[in-house]
Amino acid sequence: MPGPSDPASGPQPPRPQLAVSAAIFREGKVLLVRRARSPAKGFYSLPGGRVEFGESLHAALHREVDEETSLKIEILGLAGWREVLPQAAGSGHYLILSFAARWVDREPHLNEEHDDFQWLAPEEIGSLKLTGGLEEIVAAARKLVVG
Repeated sequence: MPGPSDPASGPQPPRPQLAVSAAIFREGKVLLVRRARSPAKGFYSLPGGRVEFGESLHAALHREVDEETSLKIEILGLAGWREVLPQAAGSGHYLILSFAARWVDREPHLNEEHDDFQWLAPEEIGSLKLTGGLEEIVAAARKLVVG
């Protein structure tokens, strides 16, 4: 799963944080982005990030996908979740809700949080350095997309 939008930019709150991510499908392929910074620098994941106070999950997902990739998406449903526990002093505790989505418009244009993207068939992603639980989320999301 993704690390939420640059949580390394400041001290982490002493409580879990809510985040969202999107398994975005286009012509049978899913979009993976490679993190350019910690946490998970160099790992491929799904675009996403923190939910802001008062923001709905879907609004947060649309905002984060737009900020990180410039893509417009259609959210299909919840594909799964993952909890990321603090591994070291100063690291965060996150609950990440991952949604299945379809690409609607625009081409990927990454912000500074990512340095690469790939559209891959789900069976091709295992050869990459992935964040934990990513393959399971993509498989669940694919079922929602295919129907």
